[in-house]
Amino acid sequence: MVGTVAQSLDDILAGDDELPLSGDLKRVVEDWLRHVVVERGQSVATREAYERDARQFLAFLKSHFGHPPCLGDLERLDTRTFRAFLANRRKAGVTSRSLARSLSALRTFFRWLEREHVLQNRAVLQVAAPKIPHSIPKPLTVEGAASLIDRDTRDGAEWIAARDTAVLLLLYGAGLRISEALGLTPNTAPIDGRDIMHIKGKGEKERLVPALAVVSDAIATYMRLCPYSLEANEPLFRGARGGPLSPRLIQLAMEKLRLDLDLPNTATPHALRHSFATHLLSAGADLRQIQELLGHASLSSTQVYTEVNRDRLLAVYDQAHPRAARR
Repeated sequence: MVGTVAQSLDDILAGDDELPLSGDLKRVVEDWLRHVVVERGQSVATREAYERDARQFLAFLKSHFGHPPCLGDLERLDTRTFRAFLANRRKAGVTSRSLARSLSALRTFFRWLEREHVLQNRAVLQVAAPKIPHSIPKPLTVEGAASLIDRDTRDGAEWIAARDTAVLLLLYGAGLRISEALGLTPNTAPIDGRDIMHIKGKGEKERLVPALAVVSDAIATYMRLCPYSLEANEPLFRGARGGPLSPRLIQLAMEKLRLDLDLPNTATPHALRHSFATHLLSAGADLRQIQELLGHASLSSTQVYTEVNRDRLLAVYDQAHPRAARR
């Protein structure tokens, strides 16, 4: 894994001829990325995001200084330079959410530099993060989610249609992230009498997720039709050529279904996970239970679904509170 991270950084930096680095800084950045994976246990997606943020920031510094950045340059950075970097990214059309993530990555990097006694520069900690517009999940209606699962409008081989149905059911029927669904193996899938999945989510956080019979049946149907040998500890879901299934193929399948069923543009694979949580809440599930099922580290992440379902909560309040006006 460590070698993979270092090589990945080499690939990123080699992709831009205008971005040579001093040897000392290159080694430090590689060490930081190793720390992100090995010691902090961050997900592959987080590691890749940190790599992109590092590349973008170092490219900006080279342009800003007119020479390849070194550790001494990092030690002398002031708040104006960090703000100039964010402004530069803003001009390139980057959203506030992405800018906030980049700033968070840089703060993590500079805190690590100080903790490892490489250098100390707290200027980045004084830069305010961009304000992120408040947004709430956009789930599908119960009918819309059901239409995605029940109506087969996909073209191609029968086994591919069965595969896509199984994946979509894992998102809507179990609330999995797409990466979690595609990370299943025959040994971890809810088949052969297993009705509980051990899921490892963000930050390597593990949780137990029950599987409905309809989910298990869909997976069993896909496995029966799949033309490839599915080894016990290999990826369960395969692409047309037999390799691990790409999330992009599920996104494309959703786009087609969305058009065929006249669903809104917000009908994405992740919207099925939102729908899972919102529909459970509507049916009276406890917020703590939903938190556990989704694998959220804090309840505040789950509470956003209460905004989606405000009408139901007000109705419960009216019915249950002793001082509520009876209608």
